[in-house]
Amino acid sequence: MIRSAYLRSYLPVDGPGEGPAGLEEHIGDDAALLRGNEHFLWSEPIADDAFAITWRDTAYFCPRYPRLRMLEGVLAFNSAFPDAALIPQGELVTASEELSRLRDQSPAVRSHILTSPWHVPIRWFIGFLHEDRELYERPGGLSLRYRTLQGEATERVARAVQTVDGAGFDATVVSQLQGLESWLRGFPGDALLELDYAGVADLFSEGDLVLDESAADAAASLLALELGNYDEAGSFYGAMARRWGRVQSLAFSN
Repeated sequence: MIRSAYLRSYLPVDGPGEGPAGLEEHIGDDAALLRGNEHFLWSEPIADDAFAITWRDTAYFCPRYPRLRMLEGVLAFNSAFPDAALIPQGELVTASEELSRLRDQSPAVRSHILTSPWHVPIRWFIGFLHEDRELYERPGGLSLRYRTLQGEATERVARAVQTVDGAGFDATVVSQLQGLESWLRGFPGDALLELDYAGVADLFSEGDLVLDESAADAAASLLALELGNYDEAGSFYGAMARRWGRVQSLAFSN
């Protein structure tokens, strides 16, 4: 089973009995599910339900839109690895056409969940502070997540874009941060943003999870970069890169 981490945007429920029309709370452990056909595998139910949580006395919901996310993932994978030729051209055309139909039918619908197999992308940590971190128990054992308000996370990522661009980093690095900022700006500032290690936590010992300070290292690296202290910025970034390098390599070995 592919271990994955998630970045989720939850919308606030405005009042008692209000919520997403046609969606129900998602209950159960996705890791227990495995579906597929001759080309694709996915470990989620395919119903258009939603995650529902309460945070700081406010109810939130996160629509899953699994079919939309699967189609986007297929096309994104092909764009990232155009020479791999793992997905037949006919399947790509079918996926593109279906995705266009879904967007035409529901222009306001968008993916509320970003998925990363085997690791947490370092740029995801930029939206959070160390104080947003919490350990929690899941069916597979201990895991870790960060939660903050969407508006605060968006401001942090926007500032990081300016810092990294101003420091003269490669355009590819800047564009990845800009892509994250663009995704975040698609949701209201009072939404809840959650970074969930989920199954990726299984790749670390419980001791490593307790000592994990990735968001703090990301913030410290960016602050040092703003101050022009490139050695210190590199030191904090290096700590993150070493922490995630081993598990990130699993994405390529698979």
